Amino acid sequence: MRAALPRRTRTGPRGRQGACTRPRHPGLRHGRPPDPVPSPGSRTVRHRALPRRSNRSGDRPTSPLTLGPCSHATADASVLLDDLADRDRYPHRDEVVAYLTAYADRSDAEIRTGCRVSAVRRTGAGFEVELDGGDRLSARAVVAASGTFGRPHRPALPGLEEFTGQVLHAADYRSPAPFTGRRVVVVGAGNSAVQIAVELAETARVTLATRGPVKFVAQRVLGRDLHFWLTRTGLDTAPLGRFLSRPPAQPVLDDGRYRAALAAGQPELRPLFTGAGGTKLVWPDGQREEVDAIVLATGYRPDLPYLARLDGALDAEGDPRHREGLATNVPGLAFVGLEWQRSLSSNSLRGVGRDAERIAWRLAAPLARR
Repeated sequence: MRAALPRRTRTGPRGRQGACTRPRHPGLRHGRPPDPVPSPGSRTVRHRALPRRSNRSGDRPTSPLTLGPCSHATADASVLLDDLADRDRYPHRDEVVAYLTAYADRSDAEIRTGCRVSAVRRTGAGFEVELDGGDRLSARAVVAASGTFGRPHRPALPGLEEFTGQVLHAADYRSPAPFTGRRVVVVGAGNSAVQIAVELAETARVTLATRGPVKFVAQRVLGRDLHFWLTRTGLDTAPLGRFLSRPPAQPVLDDGRYRAALAAGQPELRPLFTGAGGTKLVWPDGQREEVDAIVLATGYRPDLPYLARLDGALDAEGDPRHREGLATNVPGLAFVGLEWQRSLSSNSLRGVGRDAERIAWRLAAPLARR
């Protein structure tokens, strides 16, 4: 692996305010609920620049119906995989933060947090990675491991640009309190859309607007959580990603509440609106209705603008061009944490370790021959 380790060139100032640091507790970005966590691997790289993230323990998760906040006092920084391997519950946020902290502490890699990569460029020997603070790192290989959920996806919806009411993405949703008594439309048919719509319906008048039917799958099967069966049957790691031209829609995990809530009309379920003007939406039946707010629970995309200077690394929409994590047009560039990169679990903590090990070997082999 020595041939794959990047060499460092330091050209930027050190010690300035905002310089990269390694805090005690790496931040955790909220989004989908964390999956059961893999054991720490032994393969590392020498330089990793991690993006800026909130570092506050005990913050309320973005998905409050599936993750419960807890105080930092309940999370021991020495917690490891065995303590989080209960597949019949989702770990609390602070448990995952503590796990990641322990993972970092056990690694011999140099880890920089509070950094933002501004650009990656091709050089004769490999790549130059430029950080916002001015530092530059040189490497023979680069792995973009920032995953799938960095950029909230805001699709083009009919009339949305003409709508003058409040529009926010699910990434910015925190609680139903600001929407009490208001008329709200939630757009989407996935887990976040259904969870947010059901929660809002307790205090607001809510419609869940979708392009297609909402599909459910039971959270528990034969007394065990669905993730237990995905792992036990091997479906979690089956290399099916190579056969998919695009990731399939994910069904809503239902513990009994969500299907029942939609059946009871709390929230109301309607086809997506066909237009908008001012504070009114136009429904497919021609009805025009005043709406206070639209919540876009329309998913996420990889956030990789720093790769824009690598010709062929990204497609026209900014998504990575790759095959099972290896860039198809840029030798030495790879990705980790993408949705269906190789398997169902590729974009989760329980699956990313397997993909990372495979990527490390595939990058190291050609470098060792140089």
